[in-house]
Amino acid sequence: MQKMLTSAVLATSLAMAFPAHAAKVAAGPVVHEAPLRAHLAFLASDALEGRGTGQRGGELTVNYLEAQAMAIGLQPANGSSYRQPVKIAGVKSAPAQSNVSIVAGGQALPLTFGTDWVWAPGDTQPVHQMDHELVFAGYGITAPEEGWDDFKGLDCSNKVLVVMVNDPQPTDAEPNRFNGKGLTYYGRWTYKFEEAARHKCAGVLLIHTTASASYGWSVVQNSWMTERFQLAEGEMEPGMEGWMTEDTARKLFAASGFDLDKLRAQAEDKSFKPVPLGARVKGETRAEVRKLNEYNVAGIVPGTDPKLKSEVVIYSAHWDHMGKYGDAKDNIWNGAVDNASGTAGLLAMAQEAVRTPAKRSQMFLWVAAEEQGLLGSAAYAANPLWPAAKTAANLNLDSLNFVGTTKDIGVQGSERTDLGAMAAATAKAMGLVPAPAKPDLSGGYFRSDHFSFAKAGIPAFSVGGGHAWVKDVEANNAKAKAYAARYHQVTDEYDPSWDLSGMVQQAQFTLNLGQAVANAPKMPAWKAGDPFGKARAGSN
Repeated sequence: MQKMLTSAVLATSLAMAFPAHAAKVAAGPVVHEAPLRAHLAFLASDALEGRGTGQRGGELTVNYLEAQAMAIGLQPANGSSYRQPVKIAGVKSAPAQSNVSIVAGGQALPLTFGTDWVWAPGDTQPVHQMDHELVFAGYGITAPEEGWDDFKGLDCSNKVLVVMVNDPQPTDAEPNRFNGKGLTYYGRWTYKFEEAARHKCAGVLLIHTTASASYGWSVVQNSWMTERFQLAEGEMEPGMEGWMTEDTARKLFAASGFDLDKLRAQAEDKSFKPVPLGARVKGETRAEVRKLNEYNVAGIVPGTDPKLKSEVVIYSAHWDHMGKYGDAKDNIWNGAVDNASGTAGLLAMAQEAVRTPAKRSQMFLWVAAEEQGLLGSAAYAANPLWPAAKTAANLNLDSLNFVGTTKDIGVQGSERTDLGAMAAATAKAMGLVPAPAKPDLSGGYFRSDHFSFAKAGIPAFSVGGGHAWVKDVEANNAKAKAYAARYHQVTDEYDPSWDLSGMVQQAQFTLNLGQAVANAPKMPAWKAGDPFGKARAGSN
């Protein structure tokens, strides 16, 4: 009875979104909790050792996803294979074998790797001889449309930049510059490295603050003190990339005769010019480097329409987490919420989608190495298994709602494209409302795998969980808030007592929306003026 009711709701959803085609719409697929919970429990178990990139647990995870895709009935997306190789380099800094320091005021600063700063090569080279001038370059941004250039002709070839995370803040005179209070891609740390590479810089050191990064120093430590990964093909980044604590930055600037706060204030104005600090990075850095293949896993539900089946809707989730490392008794970083939940959600969705195909084809894509900088999705976007011009949309799942059922659903980012109106219609048909839009202070739109698709011009966003709890509001608010302390920690573990109704709801909404896109007369388009729409126009 429940399945019949839910199917009727989906049919109503599609009828409301596309009234001219309502008579042709069949009842849609229904996501079930049992397979979702089973997949989640296994993916987050110690058996898969945290699904680490380049680790045994990652290999086991790919084997599991490949077997499940075959069992579900998905067709291989890469010829006869479910796998798409992702060529990456594993890099692990070797501070004990290195002899590198920051010299300011004639003295080497007393810096400890991990506590005060972290660094790694961005170009996959294991050894670097360093004797480079440090230059404060504000936000490290070049944005012609904003009339902003933090480089202003600086020759970066022998310079290590010290830059701030985030982007210039709004002012009374310019309340909407750089998207006002919301973060643009210029503010993301990944952009800083990319822009420095375009300027041929020798290195980049980011100044960490919890406010600007939106996470504490421990997150940086956990990511940079273990093996990190980067794509092994394409443009290489600077020879030194890293972070320093704000306290370290203050010591550096003071030893160089500068006031950090005054220079940061100057950097808020577009007239700012790079400031040589009279300090240098000197010595030798060493790192362990290895090259390997990791894998995306992808399967297809072919479309039913003779013409539209040549187009595809892609559902994605990253299968990786932090893996197994450290000497503590519990050294497995299980990543239950982030992102065994999304990986399991996609499996449960695919199981039902094969039973009820749509007019367009649908791809279920589990991407690798998201935690290492969206590497799997970036590799897919660079070498897509389906032409980008024929890809209608990407709907991504990253960290599902483990707390409980909500009255709302997260659709932030959908407003950039026609997906916004379609998401609102899908939500209404399910008795939900879109969660209220908030300024994107942490740059959430640029931090998950959908962003790789957006940069390629494909309408894309990550479907988020809601927070307007149907019941137990106070207790559920506490549960949701408490997860912040488990994010990227060994304590992000599966709990059999979890109420997964919210996960099922989130997965069902995503599948409903994807089916709506797959059955629509036209592919979604970007809103006029959105910068990512330019790539779409260029691919057609």
